[in-house]
Amino acid sequence: MQSKSSKNLAESPKDMTEYYKHLSLFWTDIIHLMSSKPQALTSIGPMRAFAANSKKIAVELIEINENLLGFNQYISEYYKQLSSTWEVAQKKVNLKAPEIPQDVEQIEAMKRIWIDIFDNDFTELFDSKQFGENYGNLVSKELELTKHWNNITNVIYNQLISLAKKKLMKCIKKFIH
Repeated sequence: MQSKSSKNLAESPKDMTEYYKHLSLFWTDIIHLMSSKPQALTSIGPMRAFAANSKKIAVELIEINENLLGFNQYISEYYKQLSSTWEVAQKKVNLKAPEIPQDVEQIEAMKRIWIDIFDNDFTELFDSKQFGENYGNLVSKELELTKHWNNITNVIYNQLISLAKKKLMKCIKKFIH
């Protein structure tokens, strides 16, 4: 029989993400429900705005987390492809190059061999369909992450603008009266 804590440890990252997603949405829904009950809260306006903004931010953070998992997968594949190509190219250089260069000509020849092999192998990698698809997915996930961060920034910015307008209105009222 497996204990509850060891069962939780065995869950996959996707299950964990779903758990935290539902937990976060549950609490933001609770706050939203509380703010929609005027008799329950004395400060309806600020609480309602806070609930709406916190729900928007929570949803964006959940989506960021999901996209981050995909981004991490693509970036690890990207570096795996680069390191594999580097390793193969370096082995080819080691086979073609003289053991210990004795003079300047041999050093220059070794440089040309190194440049040619690495140029050919990395060009082949960058032209491959697998690398292109992975890199495209990597850039796509990066853009999605940027979009979510911009959405969070806009929510916060709009809230600050709203507060600034309220302060400005108070100053104008004081000045008029």
